[in-house]
Parts: sequence; C-alpha cells; structure tokens
Amino acid sequence: MKEKNFKDAYVDRDISWMYFNHRILQEAQKEELPLLERLSFLGIYSNNLDEFFRVRMASLTRLLESLDKGAKKDREHLKQTMKTINRLNAIYSHEYSDTIDHVFELLEKHKIRLLDEKHLNAEQERYLKNFYYDKLNGATNPIWLDEIDEIGQLQDNRIHLIVKKTEKEGNFGKAPKTDYAIVKVPDADFGRFVVIPSSDGYQNAMYLDDVVRFCLPLIFIGFTPSNYEAYSFKFTKDAEMEMENDSDYGVLEMIAKGVKSRRRGEPVRIIYDHLMPKDMQKKIMARLNVDHLDAALASGRYQNHKDLMKFPDFGHEELKFPKWKHIMKKEFVAEESIMIQIREKDRYIHVPYHSFDGYIRLLREAALHPDVKEIKTTLYRLASDSKVVKALVCAARNGKKVTAVVELLARFDEKSNIKWSKRMQEEGINVIYGVEGLKVHSKLLYIGTKKGSIACIGTGNFHEGNAKVYTDYLMMTARKEIVSEVNKVFDFIKRPFSQPRFRELLVSPNAMKTKLLQLINNEIKNAKNGKEAWLRIKINHITEVDMVNKLYQASQAGVKIEIALRGNCSLVPGIPGVSDNIKVVGIIDRYLEHSRIIIACNGGMPRYYIGSADWMPRNLLNRIEVLTPVYDLDMQRDLLRTVEYAVADTTNGRIVDGKGTDRIQTSPDGVSFRSQEALQEAYTSAEIQDQK
Repeated sequence: MKEKNFKDAYVDRDISWMYFNHRILQEAQKEELPLLERLSFLGIYSNNLDEFFRVRMASLTRLLESLDKGAKKDREHLKQTMKTINRLNAIYSHEYSDTIDHVFELLEKHKIRLLDEKHLNAEQERYLKNFYYDKLNGATNPIWLDEIDEIGQLQDNRIHLIVKKTEKEGNFGKAPKTDYAIVKVPDADFGRFVVIPSSDGYQNAMYLDDVVRFCLPLIFIGFTPSNYEAYSFKFTKDAEMEMENDSDYGVLEMIAKGVKSRRRGEPVRIIYDHLMPKDMQKKIMARLNVDHLDAALASGRYQNHKDLMKFPDFGHEELKFPKWKHIMKKEFVAEESIMIQIREKDRYIHVPYHSFDGYIRLLREAALHPDVKEIKTTLYRLASDSKVVKALVCAARNGKKVTAVVELLARFDEKSNIKWSKRMQEEGINVIYGVEGLKVHSKLLYIGTKKGSIACIGTGNFHEGNAKVYTDYLMMTARKEIVSEVNKVFDFIKRPFSQPRFRELLVSPNAMKTKLLQLINNEIKNAKNGKEAWLRIKINHITEVDMVNKLYQASQAGVKIEIALRGNCSLVPGIPGVSDNIKVVGIIDRYLEHSRIIIACNGGMPRYYIGSADWMPRNLLNRIEVLTPVYDLDMQRDLLRTVEYAVADTTNGRIVDGKGTDRIQTSPDGVSFRSQEALQEAYTSAEIQDQK
C-alpha cells in the first residue's frame, strides 16, 4: 500500500476502541432486547470506560509528558487523539444518560421502580433507619474536607459523596455554621442496590448512594441539627503499577507491591454530578492536587454504572435472555478414557455453547491416570474458586510432575493469580512466573504420558467463569508434531534466550508475524495468478500497522477478506482502490466474542489456525502467543461455520466502517439472522442426534 493512502486508512487504536465501546451502548439502545439485559450492557459500557481511562488514557498522558518538546508532530498527534477521545466521550455520555433514563421508565411499566431518598413513605423510612442501625452504622465514616490534603489519596473508582452540612440555627446570634465532609459509599460491603419494601404492587430498588443520603442525619448524629446536601463524584487513577527492580524481593513480592502502588497513582479523570454547586466543585478540584486531568466530566446523579450488571431481577426471568444450556459433548461423558479418544481423533469444545467441564474432565483424568508422568500449563487468568488449579493440585498429590506458568501481570487479576500461585507452590507444583519483558498470553496444556502425549491449545483462558460468557475454542490433540512443539514452547518460556524453530505452531515473538504475512502474501500471489483467493478471520483486535497494510495490499490484489471482529479495528473497509474487498463485522451479543480463527483459501486447500493472538503490536512482538494449525475435518467445518455465521449476522452484526457509525448490517433477503442463536441451535441439534 502506498504511503499517501495511509493517513486516511488507519484509525488510531484508542479512537477505534471508543467506537467499539459505543457498539456496546448501541446494543443497550435496542428496543427489542430484554430490559434487564439492556441494563447489563449499560453496566458493561461503564466498566469498560473506567478501565480505558485507568489504562489507556493514563498511558497517553505519560507518553505526552515524556516526549521531548522537539517532537512537535508526535505531541500534536497525541493531543489531537486525546481531544477526539474526550469529544466522543462527551457525546456518548449524553446518549448513555438518555438510554439509562429510558430503560428505567420502561421497567416501571413492569412494576420495577427505582426510588430515591425523597420519595419514601413512612414504612420505607422506618425500614431504612433499621437498615442503617443493622448494617450501615460503622461502615459510613465521614472525613472532614478540611482534613484532606489530597482527595487522590482516597480509593479510586469508588463512589464518594461530598456532603454540605449547614446548621439549621446559628449559636449565640452567629450565622449558621457550614462544614463539608466526604463519605465513601460502602457498596463493596452491601452491594449497590437495596431492595425496599412496598405495599402498592411495585418492586422497589434504591441506590445505596441514596440510602446514605437519607441516613445523613443518623451518620452525623450528636451534632447540631443540620440541613444536608450531598453530591456524588468518583475519580479514576492511573492503573499502571510501579515496579521496583529490587533484588531484595522475588517476582511475587514485586508484583504484590506493584498492586499496592496502583492505589497511589495520580487521578486522570473525575466524574461528578452536574447539579453539584460550583463552590463544591472547586473544593474537590483544589484537592485533587494534579497538574493535568485527562477528563473532568459533569455527569448524572449516579456514578459507577457498572453495578447495573448486578441490578436485582425480582424474579422477572422474562426480562432476561432465555437460558441456554452449556452442552457436554458425548465424548466427554463417555465411559471410555478421554485421553484414548483424543489419541484416536482430535477433539474440541467451543465454549460457552459446550461446557468447560469437558476440559476439566481431561485434567482430572490426567491427574489420576498412572500413565501420566507430567503436566504443564499456562495460566493467564484464574477463577476465584478455580477447578483448574484444584485438578493440578490433585495431580501433584498423585505424584505427577506439575508445572504451571502463571502470568502475574494479567491486568486487574494480579491478586487472584498471586493467591493461587502461593497455593500451588505449597502443594509442590513448580510455578514459573513467565518471562521478564514478555507476557505469557498463550493458552497451552501439555500432558506427558507413556503411551502418547497430549496437548490442548486454546483461544481463551482456562477459566471456568470466563468460559460461561466468552466464546472460545479448545483443541485437544495427540498429533506428535504439534504436541512436541507445545512442549517446546514451555522450554522456550524457561529459556527465552534460546531461539527454537517451530514448523507447525506460529509462536510470537519468535516468527508469528512473519508467517502471518507470508500466509497473506500467498493469497495475494494466488489472486494475481487468477486463482481463488480469500481470507476469513475471526479476531478481537487488528491494529498492527504492517498487518493492516498487508490486508490492504491483499484487497488491492483482489483477495476477498471477511473479518468478524469484536474490539479495536484500525482498518477502514470500503475505501475505493484500497480496501473495497474488505468486510468487517462487529458482533455484540449475550456472549463476548473472544475466539481467534484464521482461515486462508490456500489455492482451494484451506489452512486453518486457532490461538491466543490478536493482531496488535503487543501480541505479535511483546507476548508469548501461540496459533496452532487445525487438521481435523470436523473441527475445520465447525470453525468455518462460526466465522461464516458471524459475518452474516444481521441482528447483532454491525458493519465496522472506521468512522464509528457501525450500523447493523442489512439482510439481503429481509430475514434476520443471529449468529450466536444459530450456533446454539446447531449444537443443541447435534446433542439430540448424539442421544438417539
């Protein structure tokens, strides 16, 4: 692709992320969606935005500060990017407020009502006073504003109330005294919503913020009777950890210290109630004590809308998605050893359509089987009550040599990973903390046996919680070439200075990017020679410049490219002469699309790959990632169907246009098609056939 096309044909990663998150907001705006699911999408949108400002905007700020003043072009680009992000954030914030108000209006028609402290009857007031004395008393501890030097010392991403306390009458002829205090809303202890009794047929919920507002006279009991005003705010800190290279600490202790340092990060964004008086705004801003904020945003009365994901359902199942069964494939419930079945034929599961318990079955059998001598696995994120770790502990207790490569730097999961690492070490498991400078993001399992070793390569984490909501593939194989190379990846993790060669697997940072470019070059060559040439890709993010340019070159050569994508997309499809052979569809639905699938035409003999890597610089250059070829015909057909269904989705598939419009694609025959629903029906039909 020529340089002159690049500027208009590349969307900045962070701006494309804003477009992606807006697609989630667009989903919450769909009138046909069950109301409680719309609330959940609003919660997801809010949670994503918090993390984005904690991580990406904070990184942009640090980068801007670090650039030499002579780097004028780079500085201007960064400033423009941040300006665009804040402009989009302001626009989307208005959309968000309108949407949430509308959804709660609709919930009232179903007799679900959101109350505030000003609309309570006598019975409800008595209930809240008892609630305060039973639970809140002692958990709401005000701090006088005059005693706070820096508000940034408080806990970020939590709801705080700034309270103005004005005495009803002055003493000895003096004007009534006014004091200010900060109260943290204790939602971590009591949940964000309190169910309030009702006698009029409605089911009532109340934000804990409003419960605290109602209880302010009780919180300040013993003082001169006063009038109270309270307005919410929250601030977001830079989420990067300060990592001290201190020889006195091991890796585990360094990460633990880093997690604590995150709490001391500088505020980068503050959101506050737009009704907050100017004098109270100034008092907060003065105590933030920072030179620069990425965003100071006036918002609605309530913050931290991520809690909408846990809004009480009051038993209204009709306001949620219908339940879909997680299917246990027949081979995983058969009496025959699953390891024997894998040696006969590659096996796979596609979660959450298939149950993750199939993978647990393999692990547990390996933990008990006398032929198994060793087990090695990578662990990126771990569930709070991890069945995976329990199976590994069982294996260690049964005399197996168990190695777990734990990525302690999995963002916001560091604490959980540290906890499980200590537990595994106590049980005699060899815990390896990845590679310095390279995150271990690959999803691998190696089972060493006397009668033919086995490997599992996945697209997502070995995490039973994620496996209920993330779409991912796990391939289990006994093919010697693949299994031996999976074992070689573990050797590479232990000795990263070595340069192993891989013939089957695509491994980063070893040679994955080079081989992916070769894969696309092969399609370009075939297209130029008049052969059939196409690429079908399912992926989370595409932002790596060389990959973007190579896809443009392929499009210009006549390669037909269809991409099902969830998140960041720096591609701009549909530019005449540049990307008019590229179609990108973004899916937002009940399951989070997470699997990475690459299918290349290869002159009529398609090549299939699955694995952990997105097409971003961090995945291709700074992480240990693995893609595996897929040879089993049944799995190939399943992968192809998954990608084809996704790009054909006319219910939840939005055409990603590089401009943020991202409208639902239209059906050519007028019949709507929902890819996730179609897959669920297909897997359910297959289960019924297996049972006959």
